[in-house]
Amino acid sequence: MERTLRTGRLVTTAYFALNGFVLGMWVVHIPAVERHVGISHAVLGWLLLLLGAGAFAGMRIAGPLTDRWGARTVVPLGAALCSAAVILPGLATGVWTLGAALALLGLGNGCLDVSMNAHAIQVEHGYRRPVMSAFHATFSIGGVLAALVGARTLSWGWSPAATLGSVALFGVVVAALASRGLLPRVQATAAPASEAAAVGAARPARGTSRRILVLATLAFMLMLCEGVANDWSTLHLRDVLDAPAATAALAYGAFSTAMTAGRLLADRVAMRFGPVAILRYGAAVAAIGLTTATFSTSALPALLGWAVFGAGLSGCVPQLFSAAGHADRNAAGTNVSRVAGLGYLGMLAGPAAIGPLTHFVPLNLTFLLPLAFCVVAACTAGVLRSPRGAPGRLEAEPA
Repeated sequence: MERTLRTGRLVTTAYFALNGFVLGMWVVHIPAVERHVGISHAVLGWLLLLLGAGAFAGMRIAGPLTDRWGARTVVPLGAALCSAAVILPGLATGVWTLGAALALLGLGNGCLDVSMNAHAIQVEHGYRRPVMSAFHATFSIGGVLAALVGARTLSWGWSPAATLGSVALFGVVVAALASRGLLPRVQATAAPASEAAAVGAARPARGTSRRILVLATLAFMLMLCEGVANDWSTLHLRDVLDAPAATAALAYGAFSTAMTAGRLLADRVAMRFGPVAILRYGAAVAAIGLTTATFSTSALPALLGWAVFGAGLSGCVPQLFSAAGHADRNAAGTNVSRVAGLGYLGMLAGPAAIGPLTHFVPLNLTFLLPLAFCVVAACTAGVLRSPRGAPGRLEAEPA
């Protein structure tokens, strides 16, 4: 059983890395695809909304299917769909075909995202200690690998269709081979009838539903913060602080590097101090980092601020996903899809919200919105504290 669990953890890591790699290869080729199709930045922006819409739909579909069929079935299907669909933007010849391609890619990504997180919950339950943050770190590492591979193939003059086609074939093969190590579906043990009658069946369901709503709202806020850093950190240094282009590019690098490193360490911290501490102090640290970046008058402290912001945020969202999955093991996929779905909308809404605000205040002052969300997350971190004895509860070791 222990060997099976280790294998399950290994293949889950592989699927997270594959997801990051596939999406990263698409991101690297966005300029080339844009030129090939012959569209403007504005049109591309609208088409990218179809990617987000497809992902949201995939998350909503995959959640219940994962609960019904098990992650062992849905994860490889989602991975194969996501991988196969990545070639489609490279084959697109016009606006409509690119839009359809992005919608299918988003659908596959959404299915894989929710199902692999649900399987990660199952692995974490088997280990009886936090392991979720490390999975999310490997997603980021997959993106870094995509940037390196994509840069090399572009320098060789490969077309988007050739590169993305190779990625699609590689992804489908990995999805099939890794599926053998996924854990079988385990039905959580229901509470005895006498206990259910004593407590009342409806009340826990309502309580769980309210808790999932709070977790989803926090995911929306914190992933909005991440989206702001992804899209506006470089522009902040370039336009507000008038830093050279090469220096400004380091802002996103500092943020993403710190976030990846933080996620590699977050599981050990969560095991010792608990998920509440990760969310409370992580969000507080993120608020300090963003405050530093917002009010910096030169590039160096701003870079430090973006790095601290990434380090603080790094462990927060994985704790929300973990709490959602452990709230009810029989509905882990559905609950994760709700939290991940609203969180994904937050990541899309963040960059979109900042743009209009710049018409009224300077860019750096618009960061007060994500700063406020970090403060709210820190103040409401207690939602991660499960009732003692609840199914799937992960205990922290004594400090």
